[in-house]
Amino acid sequence: MNDQKIVILNGFKPEEALVAMRALREALPSAADAAFATTTETNIGWKLGELMDHIAEEHRRFKAMPKKT
Repeated sequence: MNDQKIVILNGFKPEEALVAMRALREALPSAADAAFATTTETNIGWKLGELMDHIAEEHRRFKAMPKKT
């Protein structure tokens, strides 16, 4: 089982999703390291567990990337 906190948004325009992500992180300090994702034509049919594993892995890779200064 995946312990990564994950929020999946469906049906939002990209700018709406960004506002929702920022608001959730501000409202819930425990969401500071949550992985956020939106549904796509590709992932909408995936089993939830598979989607969560994929999102968690992408989140780990993204966090491991060197920070741009």
